[in-house]
Amino acid sequence: MRAWPALLLVLGLAGPVAADEAGRAAARAVIAKQEQALGRDDAQTAYEQAAPGIRELFPNADLFISMVRNQYRPVYRHRSFVFGEARDTDPAGVVQSVAIQDEYGDDWTAEYSLARDADGQWRITGCRLTKAPGTRA
Repeated sequence: MRAWPALLLVLGLAGPVAADEAGRAAARAVIAKQEQALGRDDAQTAYEQAAPGIRELFPNADLFISMVRNQYRPVYRHRSFVFGEARDTDPAGVVQSVAIQDEYGDDWTAEYSLARDADGQWRITGCRLTKAPGTRA
């Protein structure tokens, strides 16, 4: 029983902890919620999944969805959207890979970065979109 206080002290001093599988699943759920909202043109729900830093760059839902339509078309409209591997980042974030086939049949990889917000909820902090090699230009 003496080991418990020492273990709790070590855990308490460890600082932010990488996401466990439940945390990664919660992060995927945020991406899925945004993806589904974009499919319905529900700008407000899609916008709410973005981290505060993104919302500062795009101060309302209409500006945000306009940016997604113009700069992230494969995310906005696609034939398929399949979650791939997730990896933890420092200090306590997640990068989630998503394989996307766009509306024209071209393949893309989206790398979503997520972090917990002040309220403890996962929010999307960014998305890096890369066209698969060998697809048409």
